[in-house]
Amino acid sequence: MKNKSGHRGFKPQENLVSILPSILAGTFVLFAMIASVLVYFPPENRLHRITIILFGVLGSVYLAFYYYLFRVSPNKQYFSWINVLISGVALGILSILIPDEIDNMLYTLIIISAMATSLISTRGPSYFLVFSATAIHFVFHLDWSIPDHQWVIHLVLTIASIMAIETIQQLKKIAREQINRLEIINELSRQIVSTLETKQVFALLNAAFQNALEADTYYIGILDGDEIRLELFYDDGEFFQDVRTQRKGTLSNWVINHQQELFLPDLRLGIELDDVEMVIVGKEKTSLSWMGVPMRGAHVDGLMAISSYRPNAFDRSDMELLSTIAQRAALALDNTYHHALVAQEARLDSHTRVYNHGYFIEKLNEQAETCQALKQPISLIMLDIDHFKQYNDSFGHLTGDEVLVSLCDIIRSHIKNTDSVGRWGGEEFAIALPNTNGQQATLVAQRIRETLGTLKLQNNSHLKIPTPTVSMGIAVFPDEIDVTSKLIDFADKRLYIAKERGRDQIEPVPAFWETAHSD
Repeated sequence: MKNKSGHRGFKPQENLVSILPSILAGTFVLFAMIASVLVYFPPENRLHRITIILFGVLGSVYLAFYYYLFRVSPNKQYFSWINVLISGVALGILSILIPDEIDNMLYTLIIISAMATSLISTRGPSYFLVFSATAIHFVFHLDWSIPDHQWVIHLVLTIASIMAIETIQQLKKIAREQINRLEIINELSRQIVSTLETKQVFALLNAAFQNALEADTYYIGILDGDEIRLELFYDDGEFFQDVRTQRKGTLSNWVINHQQELFLPDLRLGIELDDVEMVIVGKEKTSLSWMGVPMRGAHVDGLMAISSYRPNAFDRSDMELLSTIAQRAALALDNTYHHALVAQEARLDSHTRVYNHGYFIEKLNEQAETCQALKQPISLIMLDIDHFKQYNDSFGHLTGDEVLVSLCDIIRSHIKNTDSVGRWGGEEFAIALPNTNGQQATLVAQRIRETLGTLKLQNNSHLKIPTPTVSMGIAVFPDEIDVTSKLIDFADKRLYIAKERGRDQIEPVPAFWETAHSD
């Protein structure tokens, strides 16, 4: 990535603070120059003397007017060019009016004008002012009446003007970059605090990387066992998804283990760290500078890192910025984790940890809509524990709770991650099986029933507790019913048919699906 920070100009009040000393200094030097001419080098021509006095008065008035006009001017760049045209010509004419003995004062005024212009504008107007004033001065002194050493002094003073311009421009660039980074941090902080989605947090962090740092590679790594999962990974113009890297021996692991910032400006010099070696991830190119900072919160442990294919691509200000972003990212990710945890808790039955009644219906509707779009079936199993009341009445509610939890564990062991299970109420549960037909759903129900038959329970009195059994009813969407609410009712009716047949049954029987399939 080669994305430079945006070049924002100074605010008007910042310009005023910067330009006022130059205006005052210029006025002082202008009066001092005129006074020197009149006192120490009085011109014999009376018109010449009046011209110098008028020049001093008008110059001072112009500087005051310039200060005022700059304050109210909406287009300061346009105004800067007008100013340098006037100032360059005026300073050139002044060099004709004053004697050679005080040329140094003229160049002092040129330097001050160049500094003032550079403070409020770019290099172009500043250089134009210096070169136009010096060019007029040189043209009117081509008769070589000035000694050689004076030409050298004039050249040195011109170079001093250029150096002043460049120094101010560099300082402005540094200030702009710092302001830009602070604005990025402030904007990131403002947005990230109100963001409760993890994906949105990473999107905001990606934008911060793009706007604030010049890096060929950047990534956010999250510790995941013996691996580091790269949640956000950009390398040389390309984003990479689902990237994992080994933890052991990597620079990232060193940062995470030591919880310290690591700054390696030139990797050509080698890495003097114990048990660390270079690991290439992404494109087959070797980074020559690398920087990483830890990112740890209550629920997140990882790092942020940037690298470049150029040596010495980063400095300490980049490290400070990266560290600040990492701190805010850790807080934001903690918030999203906590929000997701609260949201998940709201979806789950507090005791069995399967979906509650309300969220299961919402999930079933979503899955049915997806399956319908893909022209796939979705099977629903309604399941009820037979004679559940006897467990609570004969062995206590703790035993009844154990039966419920054990049943849910068994159900989860026989369904896929894409399937869902919810507590319908009391001892009744519902299982949604996307992309599953009736025959396949019957096989799942049979496995649950068989595994439940091997369950052994004992209470505190070491009394043998009867193994629980379940009755189940199965219905298929959209083959049998194309409305989810009616699908639930249909599966529930089949559940009660299974109970009426003597419990510990599955309705319909497997042969039904063979017949239905053949039809």
